Amino acid sequence: MKKIFLLLTSLSFFNFYAQNTPLYVGTYTNYESEGIYRLQFNTETGELSEKELAIATENPSFLTFSKNKKVIYSVSEGQKSAVTAFKLKPNGKLEFLNTQSSNGRGPCHVSVNTNSTKAVVSNYGAGTVSIYNLNDDGSLNEASQVFDHNSKSEKSHAHSAQFYKKDLFVSDLGRNGVYQYQLKKDAYQLKSSSIIKTEGNPGPRHFSISKNGKFIYIINEYGSSITTAKKTKKGFKQIDHDSTLDENYTGKNSCADIHLSKDERFLYGSNRGENSIAVFKRNIKTGTIDKIQNISVHGDWPRNFTLDPTGKFVLVANRKSNNIAVYSIDSTTGKLTFSKDYAVPTPVCLLF
Repeated sequence: MKKIFLLLTSLSFFNFYAQNTPLYVGTYTNYESEGIYRLQFNTETGELSEKELAIATENPSFLTFSKNKKVIYSVSEGQKSAVTAFKLKPNGKLEFLNTQSSNGRGPCHVSVNTNSTKAVVSNYGAGTVSIYNLNDDGSLNEASQVFDHNSKSEKSHAHSAQFYKKDLFVSDLGRNGVYQYQLKKDAYQLKSSSIIKTEGNPGPRHFSISKNGKFIYIINEYGSSITTAKKTKKGFKQIDHDSTLDENYTGKNSCADIHLSKDERFLYGSNRGENSIAVFKRNIKTGTIDKIQNISVHGDWPRNFTLDPTGKFVLVANRKSNNIAVYSIDSTTGKLTFSKDYAVPTPVCLLF
């Protein structure tokens, strides 16, 4: 009986960790939070557990992994505007590797290219974008390029940037444009001031690029909308523009984050104010989208959200209500069903 008990215990232990994947949570540390937290997410049940502090650090408001997932990069919206590299320890906690200046106030986003040789940081306050060469151990060199998006007539608020193959796209909320840079002789050069023309003051914040690079989906913070652009021989062309709000909602709102589903049949966006996730069905051929659901985030101010590695769940970081809400995804319709929420202090970024 003792052997059977030990065998069952071992199997239960193995199954628990086989189904679990670590989730790292970036936060603001001006309340109860102390830095970056680590939880276990069960990809079968959708449950979060084992919350622990991975490392104490100031305002790690956005996180991203290196390709080999051995290093996490974090911006710090603190007294020193910086980007920092943390090494993953065998126990899942983080160890400080090195830090560099973000070259501007209010760093709010960081991303890494596919082979982890470069990182890019967007500085909302300063309107600058900094590019860093990465060392073999994942540490950061000083910025090799810094782009100032401010003009004499317009104040820049660079809000996010992503690499796609040899190109770099930058979303500028202040100047209402998405800029495209091309890599030439290991340096990026501006190709277009904005890939599309915008009307009014929509405030492009984050964006999602389809795997084939033919479509870009831009979520607009001020406009509470998503702009869809299609790649053409001459550049990009706007093909769609959709509200993220329920037709009956009349209050204030600020959009935040956007993600395509794993199979790219659906698109999700977060609303701060309406406090909802907007769900869109996507036409894979034409790239156009149609809204099919607005569902409550069961909290306040959804800053960032993510899909789990299996593509079966959506997790939402509700900054003001200090909780993470978990939803299951209907694989046929793409619609979300609320499962449960978990207490985490001022969560603003979720990283699997």
